[in-house]
Amino acid sequence: MPADHAILYDRDCGFCTWSLNRVLAWDRRRRLRPVAIQSDEGQRLLAGMDPEERLASWHLVAPDGTVTSAGAAAEPLARLLPGARPLAFLFRSFPGATERVYRWVSEHRGTLARVLRIDAPSEPSRD
Repeated sequence: MPADHAILYDRDCGFCTWSLNRVLAWDRRRRLRPVAIQSDEGQRLLAGMDPEERLASWHLVAPDGTVTSAGAAAEPLARLLPGARPLAFLFRSFPGATERVYRWVSEHRGTLARVLRIDAPSEPSRD
């Protein structure tokens, strides 16, 4: 099955590309296509969104063009990953908690990058 969902990320954020690489490694069926928010394609896919909102979080774009962002995108992402249906159930059952955890991670991504020793952004990789 070809990559049918675009996963949009901030290419200038080391923690973001590090996290994306973990998701891409899990995506053994290759359902996800990484797209930098800053790219022409990223701007086109998020054209209906205010420019300041685009870099405020990550986004998942379904084949029909539906965009979900931040914590709300965790459940549809988990449905695409092999073995992640239990996580999808948790994200769907506790959307408020999922959003709060996402926001906490987002607000602390610089600290998390230092703790994890993520020095700089990298290109998305399927390794």
